[in-house]
Amino acid sequence: MHVDRTTTRREAAAPGRRWLGGALALAVGSGLVLVGGAGTAQAADVNVAKNAGFENGLANWSCSAGSGTAVSSPVRTGAGALRATPAGLDNAKCVQTVAVKPGSTYTLSAWVQGGYAYLGATGTGTTDVSTWTPDSAAWKQLTTTFTTGASTTSVQIYTHGWYGTSPYLVDDVSVFGPDGGGGQDPDPVVPATPAGLAAGTVTSSSVALSWGTVSGATGYKVYRDGANPQTVTGTSTTVTGLTADTTYQFQVAATNSAGESAKSTAVTARTAKVTDPGPGPAVPKHALTGYWQNFNNGATVQKLRDVQSQYDIIAVSFADSTATPGQIVFNLDPAVGYASVADFKADIAAKKAAGKSVIISVGGEKGNVTINSDASATAFANSAYALMQEYGFNGVDIDLEHGINSTYLTKALRQLSAKAGSTMVLTMAPQTIDMQNTGTEYFKTALAVKDILTVVNMQYYNSGSMLGCDGKVYSQGSVDFLTALACIQLQGGLAPSQVGLGVPASTRGAGSGYVDPQIVKNALDCLTKGTGCGTFKPAQTWPSLRGAMTWSTNWDATAGNAWSNAVGPHVHNLP
Repeated sequence: MHVDRTTTRREAAAPGRRWLGGALALAVGSGLVLVGGAGTAQAADVNVAKNAGFENGLANWSCSAGSGTAVSSPVRTGAGALRATPAGLDNAKCVQTVAVKPGSTYTLSAWVQGGYAYLGATGTGTTDVSTWTPDSAAWKQLTTTFTTGASTTSVQIYTHGWYGTSPYLVDDVSVFGPDGGGGQDPDPVVPATPAGLAAGTVTSSSVALSWGTVSGATGYKVYRDGANPQTVTGTSTTVTGLTADTTYQFQVAATNSAGESAKSTAVTARTAKVTDPGPGPAVPKHALTGYWQNFNNGATVQKLRDVQSQYDIIAVSFADSTATPGQIVFNLDPAVGYASVADFKADIAAKKAAGKSVIISVGGEKGNVTINSDASATAFANSAYALMQEYGFNGVDIDLEHGINSTYLTKALRQLSAKAGSTMVLTMAPQTIDMQNTGTEYFKTALAVKDILTVVNMQYYNSGSMLGCDGKVYSQGSVDFLTALACIQLQGGLAPSQVGLGVPASTRGAGSGYVDPQIVKNALDCLTKGTGCGTFKPAQTWPSLRGAMTWSTNWDATAGNAWSNAVGPHVHNLP
């Protein structure tokens, strides 16, 4: 953090007074009376805390039981802050010893956020002080004062949390008073211009860049064609979302709390041409969809080649958003074990050769891609198509769980379809609340793109009770919940081939809503053949119902493939 050192002395001179050398001059009539003329000039008060904004990590600070760490976000100012985490009998106490002047008054302050936070001073030689605040969602300043004893030359300042509570954050610590001999941190200066900028690996949609370290820099801005700066903390990055077979110019500038350096000498790089991956196989009349995890959350880690053969559509989870609204990229997680991106692409090609569709999923529980304007719709279409070209994805899955705008999402999907062609696979995975009626944004989107939509696999899990198409309330986990809610989509305008049942692959695959594979099979039979129904029996059947979906192929593997082994053959043998 950058600490403001422009604070004036704690007692400003009153009107009609000014300092002359070491004396105070009082204007009395037309003459001057010198008071304390033999004294020396009083030095301006300073912040005697060192590394007060944690710009240099935890330098000058010591935290109990390794409880503290310097973070780059969230911060109040500058590029660093302290994050300390209480655990067990440790209250995450972080301390610093500061040099002070005997017999002097100091103002101690700090900005805090998060869990319970305490600020105090010990060893003052008079009365030790402290102050605190309960949880604070926003930055909040704690302030107190202390006076040093007649022989006190150092004081320990501290912060701490409370046992078993949430982590707390600290920034911009100040111990403001007379210099005790230790001085204050020097003001930062604008860093030098980075040198050695070079382009590395190039793909059809990305360019890798690296450059030399700049002393005093806390971050760097990477410019593309003189604009669109991307902020990074290290000395390398990969610029993504680029257009294939296009030349770009890149520059980098170093930054810290004092400002930004001049831009470096520019380098140019041209993205690679793309090879048309081909349309891929057609989706079967009755299909099984499975989500493949591009991360390790405790489920069996799979490469794409390991995905069970019963799955016809494999949704790679998930694309990542960027600072550009609507734009998506894909970052292969090292945790899944691929030696290279090329190996991953080869697995996609192999799955397609085996008759499977591999698509990129957008969203998920933690993912959020904002498409709420013409510009963001175009950014989505362009970037999604670039991923399809680069990796060979057959299409996209829309799994946005944080609200959508039907107007602009529809525009985005139609633009993407125009680029990808009629063989594009388009799936959706709305939550149950999103498909209760045709007036919801998700349902409106599904109907608006019905002519290019492959299947809607609604998530019949992590849901409360919902209304069925008969107006009755049904609880998750039953045949009736699956059939009565699917009926809403079937009666609301979707074709039977555009409706699938989405359920967890195991009890660990979702927080709630797991159903035994037999219940899934019964629900499929009820909707397609009129058999196996519960208390709800639809007035008609829909033999061309698309099939079923699960989260995830990884949790399925963890449970010994019980879900796909039971539901897969049943789906494929529907009428």
